[in-house]
Amino acid sequence: MPLHLEPAPSFRDRLTAADRPLVGAWICSGSPIAAEIVAGSGLDWTLIDGEHSPIGLESMLSLLQAVAPYPITPVVRVANNDPVLIKQTLDLGAQNLLVPMVNTADEALAAVAATRYPPRGVRGVGSALARAAQFNRIENYLQRAHEITSLTVQIETDAAVRNAGAIAEVDGVDAVFIGPSDLAASMGLLGQQEHPDVIAAVEQTIATVRETGKPVGVNAFTPATARRYLDAGASFALVAADVSILARATEKLAAEWIAGVGSTEHASY
Repeated sequence: MPLHLEPAPSFRDRLTAADRPLVGAWICSGSPIAAEIVAGSGLDWTLIDGEHSPIGLESMLSLLQAVAPYPITPVVRVANNDPVLIKQTLDLGAQNLLVPMVNTADEALAAVAATRYPPRGVRGVGSALARAAQFNRIENYLQRAHEITSLTVQIETDAAVRNAGAIAEVDGVDAVFIGPSDLAASMGLLGQQEHPDVIAAVEQTIATVRETGKPVGVNAFTPATARRYLDAGASFALVAADVSILARATEKLAAEWIAGVGSTEHASY
């Protein structure tokens, strides 16, 4: 008798069902052990970063396998809004995607099309060969793929802030994620994620996206800022990364145990 499997709830499903903001951490190191530690932490979700990390397709697969036994929801950030890369990432079993640097509604439409099979989009068909469909063990995967995957797009420029409402309203965009670091850079405030103008732009975007009825999230490693954005209506947030936790914790050890080593302020991601 053939085995039939059911996918985990998507990130869209988790956001819809949540009665509080979902809090998560990045996986940037590429280490399956670090990924498994994060996955078992009790956090709601984790972002596996394929943009600013050494993580490629093969290591992405290992990371997804490492977190799969745990209740955490993994979201994969691809390097760019490329339909070939998106197809490959979906096929290896990434159920939830984050596409960076989406500045217009047209770019959001392109991301949606890349995640969906014809006639809804342009995703190439290879599910019988792919972990995405558990090698044809998810019944009717081709017909259901758009229902069991989720797409979040990332707003991280001043142009995207101006277009936030139109981007969020695109059918097939399930959520919007704000990246304050690149947003600050685009505003001429490189490295100043805590600048009042950057914070105001983030809060404006949160309000704009919420008006469309779509969930909106944000990255903020400074606890007070993260809480401010959650209080402003963010539905989900990333508050740390595997590499930042290790860096700050080992610096603390050095400061405690080695004379003359002091703490240093670090910019939030």
